[in-house]
Amino acid sequence: MFPDMIFRGETMSGYRAMWLFVMFDLPVKTADDRKRYTRFRKQLLRLGFSQIQLSIYICYFGSQDATVSARNAVMSKVPDEGRVRILSVTDRQFGKMEIAYGKKKHTPEDPPLQILLF
Repeated sequence: MFPDMIFRGETMSGYRAMWLFVMFDLPVKTADDRKRYTRFRKQLLRLGFSQIQLSIYICYFGSQDATVSARNAVMSKVPDEGRVRILSVTDRQFGKMEIAYGKKKHTPEDPPLQILLF
């Protein structure tokens, strides 16, 4: 993770930048269930989320305030039978996540560089 990023001449604190997690369980027993699952998943991707595990998606935001519209958009798309949890963590907290693929440890994802272009 970047300890502090420069953004338009200002230091962007790792305590201000946020990662938004969307975790969900949706039924997939019937064909209609699977269609709703696929539709929800594609809507998350269109909103800019990336899959990090089977039913866990993340998206990076410059601040807590910037997460509000994404939170509202996700919640408006939840199927009736779905269970969805949204969690926000600071970039600093995200950077402390422990990750292992089998026995091999990995580091958390870096924030997308596109944020630096705006």
